[in-house]
Amino acid sequence: MNKTDKKIWIYRGLALIVVIGIAAAMFVIGRGHTIYFDNKSAEVGGTTIDAPYSIEVYVKGEKAAKLKSGERGMADTMGQTFDMQLVVTKEKGGTSSRVNVSLPIPYNMDGVILNLPVLLAGKGPEDYLTEFIPTPSAEEEADEEVVTDETGDLMDFGDE
Repeated sequence: MNKTDKKIWIYRGLALIVVIGIAAAMFVIGRGHTIYFDNKSAEVGGTTIDAPYSIEVYVKGEKAAKLKSGERGMADTMGQTFDMQLVVTKEKGGTSSRVNVSLPIPYNMDGVILNLPVLLAGKGPEDYLTEFIPTPSAEEEADEEVVTDETGDLMDFGDE
């Protein structure tokens, strides 16, 4: 191998390392997630956590959702951490309190459901975080075409 061939292999190796580095950075930085916020009562460890009257969710300084008890909202985000500010009103006509929240988002989840009352109660991610799995609507299930095997008689060659 001469000197020119060595340089070519070195440049190729460096280019490969740069491309792999960019791909790894984009996987972590550029991954998009849809975050769903639930303001619903939940039972955790035998204890019922009641939903507050309303929760306003602010993401990047903009209002993403205003949730009354029992409602769900959503926001889209990029990256593996999610920062939001919650304005919580415990009861109708009561005073509001602000809470800043920063959460890591699991790599394996594209849609994440956050139960805000459980999160505000200080419980762990296993209690307030679940994966969103869309279910088909009744209309979509009714429109589903059932395929049957109608070629059984076509393949009957009789007794040979």
